[in-house]
Formats: sequence, C-alpha cells, structure tokens
Amino acid sequence: MRTFAIAFLVLWLIPAAAADLDKPVILVAKPNLHDPLYGQSVLVVAPLGAGQHVGFIINRPTDLTLGKMFPDHAPSQKVVDPVFRGGPLEPGLIFALVRRPTSPGGNSFEMMPGLYVAFEAPVIDRIIENEPDRARFMAGLVAWRPGELRSELELGAWDVLDAEPSLTMRGPQGLWEELVRRSHKLRNTI
Repeated sequence: MRTFAIAFLVLWLIPAAAADLDKPVILVAKPNLHDPLYGQSVLVVAPLGAGQHVGFIINRPTDLTLGKMFPDHAPSQKVVDPVFRGGPLEPGLIFALVRRPTSPGGNSFEMMPGLYVAFEAPVIDRIIENEPDRARFMAGLVAWRPGELRSELELGAWDVLDAEPSLTMRGPQGLWEELVRRSHKLRNTI
C-alpha cells in the first residue's frame, strides 16, 4: 500500500516538477486549492528572469466597466466588457492584455506569443480608442518572487498548461472547469 501511495504522489507531482517556467504558461488552480482569490482561477503567466514571474487572473470579472471607472473618457463608455480582477497587487492600476502581432507601443511587453501587456496610460488609451475588441482590461496583477511559483507548483496548487493566448479573450464562464478537465486528461496520459 505504501508503494502505491508513493507512486501516486510521484505521478501527481511529475507535471509540476516538469513545468518549464522559463517560458509563458497557463496556470489552472487545482480543485483542492481553497482560496478566496486563487481558488478556481486561471492565470496567464510569464517569466521575468531570475526565477520571478508576473501574471493575470483571466476569469474574475468585476462589476465595473471602463465607462464606470472613467466616466469622463468617451471611448471608455463604448467598452461594454467588464474590467477583470487581474490580481491583488496594484489593484488601482489598469493593465490591457491585447492580442496583436506586434507591440502596442511604449514599454509594453510580450506576455506570450501574440499577447502583449500594456501598462502606460497613453498606450492603454490608444487601445481603448482603436482596438478594444482585441483587449481585456485588468485591475491589478499577480507577481512571484524568485522561486515562489516553483514552490507553489511543488505544493500542488496549480496545473500547468502550455501558453494559449486565445484563452485570454474567452468568457470566464466554464473556463476553469474546462481547463481542469484538460489538465486531468494530460495527467492521465503521462
């Protein structure tokens, strides 16, 4: 029985240990992660170097829209999608995750192939004015210090999937459940 338990534990941890955190990934909270913010969450995550990572929760819409947040900015009134809670850090800052082949400008950076993060107000304003249908607007972000994300994986908090920029624009309903099923299938094929 003990041999079976050890084999099960090893097989359960293989995907976490094998995760390549030097490239962008999708994190899917495991069903046993009971946390008010991170439970049943899906995140897009990118490495920053030196074991640090940044990410955004993509399935936590708020009750706010850009129009409610910026009532004097006419282009914001036209964006009907809600602002999403991207994470607990800097919740007063708005970030734009925008799908496009090239950078939207400024100091924006590529989160994963074809998905950029804009955080400077002039760039975000241009995105709101010119391509809001290609963007998801986030309040706040998630950041991991060196080694933190690896530790969370080793503790079994997350399943890791390959980067998939299209998930960022998907509706949040059912997204976590779908990705849990996908993760479960991947674990069973290893």
